[in-house]
Amino acid sequence: MTRTERAHAKINLLLRILAREASGYHGIETLFQRLALHDLVHIAVNEAPCALTCDGPSMPTGGIGAPEQNLAWRAAALYCEAAHWSTGWQIAIEKHIPVGGGLGGGSADAAAVLRALEALCPAPLGLPRLLELAGTLGADVPFMVLDVPLAWAWGRGDRLLPLPALPEMAVTLVAFADGVNTGAAYGAFARAREARSGGVQAHAYASDAFTTWESVCALAANDFEQVVPSLHAGVAAVLPALRDEARRRGDAGTPAIGMMSGSGATCFLLHATEVAAEIRAPEGARVVLTGTA
Repeated sequence: MTRTERAHAKINLLLRILAREASGYHGIETLFQRLALHDLVHIAVNEAPCALTCDGPSMPTGGIGAPEQNLAWRAAALYCEAAHWSTGWQIAIEKHIPVGGGLGGGSADAAAVLRALEALCPAPLGLPRLLELAGTLGADVPFMVLDVPLAWAWGRGDRLLPLPALPEMAVTLVAFADGVNTGAAYGAFARAREARSGGVQAHAYASDAFTTWESVCALAANDFEQVVPSLHAGVAAVLPALRDEARRRGDAGTPAIGMMSGSGATCFLLHATEVAAEIRAPEGARVVLTGTA
């Protein structure tokens, strides 16, 4: 049995870091937007040994590490354990999403594996259990398991409210060969918050806050932008230019957002035309034109 799933990238149109729990984990609230950009995940289920291979235009020069440490491998092993399904599987991933840049490529691949195995399993687990498994793999994975275009998420990303899709927009991504360590970004943010003796400010959102691009643009923000530019020279160079371009387009009456996705380092300009923005990317950066989906 075989199945192929699209594993779509995401951007965060709004990302707030909430209080740190006793476990050390920070809660979040975020607005996820799915992108047209995607990996292809092929999975076969049979009696052969488990295996995972990755190739494609977005593969890093040094590869992506040991297969057993890959999130897609972990997702397959977790699913089969939960389903009490003793089977072999082979996963082949065609990488088009830049790796380690805040676009959720690894999470999307893991979610695609969960969806594929759920479709192939003789005794499917059901969506609620699938979402539980996804939540143990990462904050982005439940959203990507749902396979919806837009959603509000909070807690550890496992509490989700799917939202109606907004009109399609173009997205210019500026991706870097080196990403930002998520743990380091959270640590830097926590230290900065403690230094300014600032708590977590409560926010209330109107019922129509995410129903138009104009209202989303007015709220768009990413708490990680307070610290990541000091950790990544590429972000420090590109982010101001994207913000300026978004501001220029907004002043002209066209909704646009210039910001960083997740904990970085990928930055993006969401804009209303399919014409790529004139962005000067630092040496080694990659500019990708895609769209919302």
